[in-house]
Amino acid sequence: MNTKLNIEFEEAYDFASQATIKLPPDIMLAIYAYYKQATKGNNYQQPSGDIQLRNSFKLNAWFQLSHLSADEAKQEYINLVNKHLK
Repeated sequence: MNTKLNIEFEEAYDFASQATIKLPPDIMLAIYAYYKQATKGNNYQQPSGDIQLRNSFKLNAWFQLSHLSADEAKQEYINLVNKHLK
């Protein structure tokens, strides 16, 4: 089902994936966490990567969004991308 929100979310993801702007770590963590909550919900998975501390920060940021629905997380993700990357 392609709702307007899903289309905007995919466009924001594509834009963010191609962006070359270096963002502060807290913004990058927020973008990561909103994306994970939007696509995986509360089905937590260990982040990829070999740096344990970074993985802990990623997982913690995601845990903090457990109260959001997928649609709420998608909208917040779109808002962050629009604010910091466009």
